[in-house]
Parts: sequence; C-alpha cells; structure tokens
Amino acid sequence: MLYTKFQPLQIYGMALLAALLGPLPVAKADTGIHVVMNQARILKLARPADTVVVGDPAIADAVVKDARTVVLTGKGFGITNIVILDAEGGAIVDDEVMVSRSVANTTRVYRRANVQTLSCTPYCETAQKTEAEKESDRTIGTSE
Repeated sequence: MLYTKFQPLQIYGMALLAALLGPLPVAKADTGIHVVMNQARILKLARPADTVVVGDPAIADAVVKDARTVVLTGKGFGITNIVILDAEGGAIVDDEVMVSRSVANTTRVYRRANVQTLSCTPYCETAQKTEAEKESDRTIGTSE
C-alpha cells in the first residue's frame, strides 16, 4: 500500500474548497403542467389526440382546438391530472396539472380574519373572484 502524507496546507486548502462549494444543490425535476387560474395554456402534442380527460373539471378545463393542439384553462386552484390518448389508446400526455392563483400585480389586505385581494394594474381595485376562490374563502372563513 502506498500512503500519502498530506501537508497541513493541502488539508487546509481542501477544507477551504469544501466550505466554498458547500452542499451541492440537488436538481429537482419540474414535473407537471403549471397553469395560472383564469389563464390558458396551449399544449402541442407529438401525435394526434383522440380522447382528452381532465380529472377534476372544477380545477382545469381542456378544449381540443385541433388533433394536435389542446388548450388547458385553469378554473380553480388545486391539483388535478390530464390524460390525452391517441386513437389506439396510447397515452400522449398523462401528467399532473397544478393551478395556482396569480400573485403578479396583486396585493392582499388582511383585516383580522377577512382577506381582500386587490388587483394593482396600475391602480389597486378589488379583484374579480371566481366561484372557486369564493368557495375557498367561505371554507377558510374569510370574505370579500
């Protein structure tokens, strides 16, 4: 066996390098299809679709524009799934759909248990709420 004796300076250099690098970031796969509520997203398909199924139509809706184009619209916030099959029953898309509220250009005003969302584009005004948002607010005990 061959043993190598490290000099104190080499050990210090390796420790410094490890400290500078720190823990290496773990790459996370960005899975699923992200849609903002009340907005649409176009899905271009690799081959023609025959069947489109959305798990919970209260969360997302899919409209077939043509055999290779599906328009996915966020209806209510939450997670559901979409399955798109070809004529032979093979899956073209089988993925999670995550619908979230838009936070761009909005401000929330909290008055104890009540939350009011304002759309600030460019002036702050009461934002329109969908039925899904109203139901969510009723469930968690807020209003407006």
